[in-house]
Order: sequence, then structure tokens, then C-alpha cells
Amino acid sequence: MKPLLALPVLCVALGAAPPAIAQQMDDLPPGMQRAEVLGGWQTPSGSRMVALRIALDAGWKTYWRAPGDAGIPPQFNFARSENLADVTFFWPTPEVFDQNGMRSVGYDDELILPIEIRPADPDKPISLSADLDFGICQEICVPVSVALSADLDGPGAPDEAIRTALLDRPEPRPDHARCMIEPISDGVRVTAMMDLPPTGQEEVALFELASTPVWVSDSVAHRDGNTLTAMAEFVPENAQPFALDRQDLLITVLSGDTAVEIRGCAE
Repeated sequence: MKPLLALPVLCVALGAAPPAIAQQMDDLPPGMQRAEVLGGWQTPSGSRMVALRIALDAGWKTYWRAPGDAGIPPQFNFARSENLADVTFFWPTPEVFDQNGMRSVGYDDELILPIEIRPADPDKPISLSADLDFGICQEICVPVSVALSADLDGPGAPDEAIRTALLDRPEPRPDHARCMIEPISDGVRVTAMMDLPPTGQEEVALFELASTPVWVSDSVAHRDGNTLTAMAEFVPENAQPFALDRQDLLITVLSGDTAVEIRGCAE
């Protein structure tokens, strides 16, 4: 059976938050410089835009939400936070790495991950507490666990690092891909046809299900004029064919400095 690729796990509940903002330097493994919460600012809707910052030594990398076969999927747990109702992640555009002949997806040197957090009671401060489990990698990959927290109150202030990360995201495409979905012995195969003009650089299509954790193979892609066709296999934990929700399909296409995100798939 193929290994299960877990999507980032989120748990939100009420609880007590410890006082520290950044992980202590002597608690961090080799290759990691710092892990911290950037406090950000309050939005007009009453939510708050913050970010998690993971700073690494030169030559080290960490992973995207769907890290590929060679990566370690990041997981986040906010259960010990207080006055936290909901969180939304805004993942910056990742890079694709070749790791001993296997594909991994992530970030060199630093990840600044913007998160919009919504309070349960907008008249009270948020005590944010985040338990992070993720991987960092140079020649070998190392699992890392850190606990971060911050007391967030007041308007805050614009943060250029967060704003830059928010701008550095794949461009959403309003049009759906056209997909053929067929059962295979241990899951389903998805072939997606996307109307994307060629960029002249290598193209990589990254497939996910937005809300369902399943293992997804590396995609195979080819181009015919303005149409990019990519295929990937989806294998659930029970290794059986399943009814894939077309609207849950998420395809990110990376090509040089260009990145687009296509959500949903038409017949």
C-alpha cells in the first residue's frame, strides 16, 4: 500500500496560553535559527492577520502543506488557544526540490506563513498558542516540534514581511480544470486539462484534495499548445476506489516565477 500523505491538521479549542512568543534558541535543532509568531494587525472585519515564521540556516528547507513523497507534512494544533474561533492559512508559493530522485515541495531558508485568526469574542484579546510539528531538511530530514504563543490585543501594526508573503501566493484562476476521473485498484486516477499559456519553463502540477487527507502521487504532465494536461493518482488510507469530490480538488501549477491555483474540476 502506498503511504498516506497527511494534510495539515488543525485543531481549535479553548484553553490556556503560555506566555512565550518565540521558541527558545537552545530548544531548536541544528539547522533551525528561530521559530516565532509575528503579531500582525487587526483587519477591518475584526479578525487579525498574523504569521508563523520559521527561520533556517542556509541550505536548509522546510515543507509546503502538501510536501511530496520525500517531505514531512506540517501539522498545526491551536487547541490551547483562548478566544480563538477560526484560522485561515495563506500559503506562499513553494518551490519544487529533487531529493534523491524524489520530488519534495517547500521553502528554502525561511517560511513566513500568514494566518488570519478570528476571535470568538471580538471585544476580548486572543491568546494564541500553536503546537507545530513539521520537518526541516538539508542532506537528511529532521522532524521538529515547537510550541509558540502570543497575546494579541489592540490594532497591531502593518508588517512588511507578512504583506510580502501574502502577495507571494499562487494566482487563483476562476476557471475550472476539465477532468477525467477513473477508478484504479487502490484509489482513483485524475487527468486534468487546463487552459494555461506556456511560459517556456518547466511546469509542475501539484494535486491535492482541499479537505480530505489522501496520498497523492507525483503528477505527470504534457502540453499541447495552450492546454496543459496533468495526471495524478489519489489513494485513501483504505486503498480502495472512492467518490472524489470534484469541487474539493485543488491544482497548483508552478512554472519558473509563475504560479497559478485552480480549484474545482468540471467534467
